[in-house]
Amino acid sequence: MLILQNLAYIHPNKELLFNNIDLVVNNHEKIALVGNNGIGKSTLLKIIAGELQPSSGVFNINMKPYYVPQVFGQYNYITIAQALHIEDKLKALHEIIAGNVTEHNMYLLDDDWTVEERLKEALQYWKINELNLYQPLSTLSGGQKTKLFLAGIFINNPELVLLDEPGNHLDNEGRQLLYDYIQSTSTTLIVVSHDRKLLNLLNVVCELNRNGIVAYGGNYDFYAEQKSIEQNAFHEDVKSKEKALRKAKEKERTIKERRQKLDAKGRKKQEKAGMPAIVMHSLRNSAERSTSKLKDIHAEKINGLVNELQTLRKILPGINTMRFEFDDATLHKGKILFRAKNINFNYGNGLLWQQNLDVEITSGERIAFKGLNGSGKTTLIKIILGVSNVSTGTIYSAIDNAVYIDQDYSLINNQLSVYEQAQLFNKSLLQENEIKNRLNRFLFSKEFWDKPCSSLSGGERMRLMLCCLAIGNHAPDVIVLDEPTNNLDIQNTEILTTVINEYKGTLIVVSHDEYFLDGINLHRVISL
Repeated sequence: MLILQNLAYIHPNKELLFNNIDLVVNNHEKIALVGNNGIGKSTLLKIIAGELQPSSGVFNINMKPYYVPQVFGQYNYITIAQALHIEDKLKALHEIIAGNVTEHNMYLLDDDWTVEERLKEALQYWKINELNLYQPLSTLSGGQKTKLFLAGIFINNPELVLLDEPGNHLDNEGRQLLYDYIQSTSTTLIVVSHDRKLLNLLNVVCELNRNGIVAYGGNYDFYAEQKSIEQNAFHEDVKSKEKALRKAKEKERTIKERRQKLDAKGRKKQEKAGMPAIVMHSLRNSAERSTSKLKDIHAEKINGLVNELQTLRKILPGINTMRFEFDDATLHKGKILFRAKNINFNYGNGLLWQQNLDVEITSGERIAFKGLNGSGKTTLIKIILGVSNVSTGTIYSAIDNAVYIDQDYSLINNQLSVYEQAQLFNKSLLQENEIKNRLNRFLFSKEFWDKPCSSLSGGERMRLMLCCLAIGNHAPDVIVLDEPTNNLDIQNTEILTTVINEYKGTLIVVSHDEYFLDGINLHRVISL
């Protein structure tokens, strides 16, 4: 069992990440941990794994954890055997088999006589049995590293498995193996992922926010349904507050007009009655005090409603404010943008594709490139964009303006501030206030404008990239999205889906996220 009580984590710079985390995880539970980018999901997994210490709170765990991180660069200098924590065991086992039965070797092996069989089975299951146990991790691809750490689950037999975005670098075949493992295992799981197919295989969803965790008993579809109900209620609350604000302002105006009429009427009566000036002055002061008191009461009520509305609107996702608003005049639907006949690519050790390719792309098409890792999807993209030349065949291209967006949103310059990055795309010479208005629409308020781009999360980089394209105004002939959702949470994936669906030009997508592909209205798939 895992118990977290009143857990908090504060960054070294004294910034609070999260607080009041209460969570109980029972044996054999399968939990999805969700929440917006930057809210601390990975940090919480690291605390449970023992890699970080909480700033305060109670943390009790009586299960042996195994952690599969999202990023593997820190392990590049070690070998595969070291990463799997079996180097010493294997060495001891082989020495014992060779007759060197020492106390030290027996201690290292720790009665784990089947470690080599489990290793072979694990590598075979994840289809990486061609790897050399003593090669450094730096020689592996992202997908191979992920599969290697997943293979470590089978080898180390943990009681609790912590998975941080395990599907990020896997192709469709690898993802299916991951789904099969999650469905079949009885091991306790806590999974951070934006892959909705994976999340639907888990039976509890825990939503992390700055001030705690809320548990929803069900898979992701159930959670999404509950959140939709909450969101609808939230929108109704906003509408109700807006209506109350309008009524309060109308009432204030009516009372003010009525008071002005009564005051004017009263003054005329007083003048006709010939009251002394001192009495009239006293009555006027009394009326003004009464009017001022009423005005203060209404102002306080209106200010209260305004503040409540501002707070509620800040919580709204703001998807409806994000629009490209491109000038599409230069896009001619159906025009042939790219045609390749009988093409192939030579890496120096042979041709990439067993059969030469014929590819034709017309303006306005939405195409997905699919295939296993290493099947040539990125190479074909580079050929279409004119970055790489073919070894055989002929190419025709009428692509004048293409935008390539990868999973890291590398078009964003980390050396610039958010405002400076937006200004880079200001080809139509918009005024400063208009650029800032566009940034606001894409949820970059004033406090973001001077922030360095290097400090942005994956979702923020994606929104800034979309904002820059919107500022550029001119619709590109082609937008290429290369695994665009890998570093996005689900809310930001929905934002990307909504905004991309406004684009009328040609879209080429490489993605293993089936929900994202389903949402962007594809016309066809090219399988490699």
